[in-house]
Amino acid sequence: MSVQTVQGPEAGQGNARLDEQTIIGIADELVEAGRTRIPVPRLTARYPDMTVEDSYRVQNLWKQRSQDAGRKLAGRKIGLTSRAMQLATGITEPDYGIIFSDMILENGCTVRWDQYSFPRVEVELAFVLNRDLAGPGATIFDVLDATEYVVPALEILDSRIEMEGRTIVDTIADNAAMGAMVLGGNPVRPRDMDLRWVSAILHRNQSIEETGVAAGVLGHPAAGVYWLANKIAPHGDLLKAGDIILAGSFTRPMPVHRGDTVFADYGTLGTVTCRFE
Repeated sequence: MSVQTVQGPEAGQGNARLDEQTIIGIADELVEAGRTRIPVPRLTARYPDMTVEDSYRVQNLWKQRSQDAGRKLAGRKIGLTSRAMQLATGITEPDYGIIFSDMILENGCTVRWDQYSFPRVEVELAFVLNRDLAGPGATIFDVLDATEYVVPALEILDSRIEMEGRTIVDTIADNAAMGAMVLGGNPVRPRDMDLRWVSAILHRNQSIEETGVAAGVLGHPAAGVYWLANKIAPHGDLLKAGDIILAGSFTRPMPVHRGDTVFADYGTLGTVTCRFE
């Protein structure tokens, strides 16, 4: 099995450069932007020295604000893992964000279009863990052993920061652009098929807009999951049994508008659909 080696972020990385009060202010801005649906000005335009470490500090504080408001953690998302997504965004390394339970939607649901800013949809696979997965040194085989099943998903991207000129620093602070996810189709045990060859056809209003194969995600859709386990290990964190890990898109983000119906056909793994109203 050929799997691309996953490197950590490079561009914009380094020691934290923003003081604690600035981090608090940004996190509060993003909480308010999520409430009002009015994106804030691009962070890297206002704080040109902001680093990836600063961005994860913002994301962690935003997570804490959300938990304090009663939201429940359900898992993690991994972004920017496929060549298609990297070309679409101009960003060359993975990132990750938080999934709360209120972000998980049922197959066939109706979604309020105005609940999101610049909503776009991606085709992904979700890994549901039945045991803890910890780094450092986690491998793709550890991911397969720790996964109860893999299931098709649509990710709905949101944006609480203006889109034009965004970098990975902006995207990480914005919870890796996570809005919601729709789970559906047929769950499969990870060793029951070659997950690299899972394919999907993405329709919008009966027109095929995107197609993709899961090997586009770092050579194997499980690769981003072990990258994440290793990435968060130095902070004393791990992926936990019961977590849903959204493994990364293998199509470009597809814009959606009010009234659009989205339908993804994963072949033997079934279909996922939702409508925006």
